[in-house]
Amino acid sequence: GGDALLCGSSIVREPEAVKALSACSPQETAVAPNLTVRENLELMAGIYGVAQPKRAAETMIAEMNLGEVAARRARTLSGGWQRRLSIAMALITGPRVLFLDEPTLGLDVLARRELWQHIRALKGKMTIVLTTHYMEEAESLSDRIGVMAHGKLIAVGTAAELMERTGKTTFEDAFVAIAGGEGVQA
Repeated sequence: GGDALLCGSSIVREPEAVKALSACSPQETAVAPNLTVRENLELMAGIYGVAQPKRAAETMIAEMNLGEVAARRARTLSGGWQRRLSIAMALITGPRVLFLDEPTLGLDVLARRELWQHIRALKGKMTIVLTTHYMEEAESLSDRIGVMAHGKLIAVGTAAELMERTGKTTFEDAFVAIAGGEGVQA
């Protein structure tokens, strides 16, 4: 319940403005399995009113290094490729805010690290809100970290700030202290 502002627009009163500003790559990879990678990108660009969907798809294929799988049906892709496609589908609209929900869940170590590189390359181009249960991922990719427990935001800061506030030497220990009630309040 309630309301939130995204770039000054209310998610309740101005949902169309918020939709135009943001995109989401959900935890469960949301690709059309019978479409090719290229077709998935063109479909998403068309739905969101991108002026030249085919050109936008080609640009995104190049930016996300999807060229070798562009003609393959999405259902034939590995989990890592599907996640990359899902993020590309979110990015094709040119969002100012990108929500990534558990982007590396279920990926092998190599696919996970490759996806981290793609996420790092997006920094500075847009605001990225990343949810993760992997503490090393939060520490490695995030400029600021919000710790949630029991549905409430209970602490915000850099990994170093949260470790300092709790007196812990690792971010995971700091997270456990905060989430377990030993730590700081937001």
